[in-house]
Amino acid sequence: MNVQDRLNELLKKQNLSRYRLAKNSGIPEETLTNIFKRGSIPTIPTLEMICKGLNISLSEFFAEDDMIECSPELMELHDEWKFLTQKQKNLVLELIKEMRNKI
Repeated sequence: MNVQDRLNELLKKQNLSRYRLAKNSGIPEETLTNIFKRGSIPTIPTLEMICKGLNISLSEFFAEDDMIECSPELMELHDEWKFLTQKQKNLVLELIKEMRNKI
């Protein structure tokens, strides 16, 4: 996968300009210019910042077409899930199952 092609695909999908991506990501516009016009490969930390600006995870960036994309709500849940203890995770799962049974 070509990083520039993937970025262009994501920008088009989200209807974002490179300028807006730079602002959302908190990275300098010249960094994006280097990636797009000079073909430089971003570092992992830079790519993580870009992904944050696109509101996707790094794994979603590298996901193939047949992989499931997470909604922003599911990503938020995932991000919070990482910080729970195993006991808390079990309780959350029980709550979700109980809520589903009540519908």
